[in-house]
Amino acid sequence: MDQAAAGMQGAHHAPVCYRHPDRETGVRCTRCERPICPECMVSASVGFQCPACVRGGSGTGPAPTASRPRTIAGGTVTADPRLLTKLLIGVNLAVFLAQLAAGSSLTDRFELIGQAQFSLFGPVQGVAEGQYYRLLTAMFLHSPTNYTHILFNMLSLWWIGGPLEAALGRARYLALYFVSGLAGSALTYMIADPRLPSLGASGAIFGLFGATGVLMRRLNYDLRPLVALLVINLIITFTPGFNISWEAHIGGLVAGVAVGYAMVHAPRERRTVIQYGACAVVLAAVVVLTLVRTAQLT
Repeated sequence: MDQAAAGMQGAHHAPVCYRHPDRETGVRCTRCERPICPECMVSASVGFQCPACVRGGSGTGPAPTASRPRTIAGGTVTADPRLLTKLLIGVNLAVFLAQLAAGSSLTDRFELIGQAQFSLFGPVQGVAEGQYYRLLTAMFLHSPTNYTHILFNMLSLWWIGGPLEAALGRARYLALYFVSGLAGSALTYMIADPRLPSLGASGAIFGLFGATGVLMRRLNYDLRPLVALLVINLIITFTPGFNISWEAHIGGLVAGVAVGYAMVHAPRERRTVIQYGACAVVLAAVVVLTLVRTAQLT
């Protein structure tokens, strides 16, 4: 009984986190040696550091930049984890307002067209005529006569993109977005009627859907809500009468799954090379599809 009481008394005097006095801990900051709980631990090259030492660089040891907390994909944790998502939404909305102000001229100039003639005596235009920029610019255009087009795309970008940006980090998230969007444009150019225009951020957003599924599986989250949402979107995509470019959706989705898998499953020691290598492989496929289709049309 005396030994048990002594053990309980010793446990009562266990160190507590200096930032959370109600939490006992056996871990100390490798710089200031103050006790820290799991919430306050920032992984360092040796042991853990407290947030104050990471921010201020107090004491000795590795530089604070070397000890910054990282996302699951290796990105840097930032103060505003949704900043790029907000900027992308802002750019899409600004371009949409420009479309409304400029009329059809802006849309005709930058939407995705394989090869078409807009007027009887006008020049033949499109990606096949060397206007490769349309593969990119079409990602930021939306139908100026259909407000639900941009509304649903921007809501999806906010709901899916924000959490994904926080999980991947800004650079990896931006790479995923553009690679997925370009993959959707390339597949549309390869398969769809070259005379029919295509525009919208859907290819990039479907890429975010695919990467989110990979991430949720990696974290053992329940995939059923995401799968249900994706199935609904695919049903709408293939429903006649909606005039939706299914090629952009499928191309973006496949690219998002491939790049997303590389982002969250790459081994830490070769993480950056594998992640951006996967982006390079998808971009190479985009170039090949574009060149093959251009050769077919010219």
